[in-house]
Amino acid sequence: MDKRININTSEPHAYKAMLGLEAYLANTEISKTIKELIKIRASQINNCAYCLAMHTKDALKYGEIADRLFIVSAWHEAESHFTEEERVALKMTEEITQISQHGLSDETYQKALKVFSEKQIAEIIMAIVTINAWNRIAISTQLQIGE
Repeated sequence: MDKRININTSEPHAYKAMLGLEAYLANTEISKTIKELIKIRASQINNCAYCLAMHTKDALKYGEIADRLFIVSAWHEAESHFTEEERVALKMTEEITQISQHGLSDETYQKALKVFSEKQIAEIIMAIVTINAWNRIAISTQLQIGE
């Protein structure tokens, strides 16, 4: 695989804008666990090995247990292992990441309103949007695990 551009050096203002989104997300109300589950699930859907490696390590660092990380992609089959809030965030992640299929459904949005404030829903949407952008950067530039 040939080395591709580095967005940080080629377009530092754009990279800085992405880091601004990360700074915003660091100060949101949603838990680190939910943020990492969002990052992991979106990265699984997008097949982004670079981001998966990074965010599974981050999740472990924040206290997540490996057994739950092993089953994130099949959370529908293991709902008892995830809280209601986590399940709603994972469903939102799937629907927003796969937006061309139908986007965020009314059913999922209504479930989100039952467990999150409108502010938290906005934060979750921004977390999903941000990791999808990072996935696209990593895949397009062919970032390799460990770079």
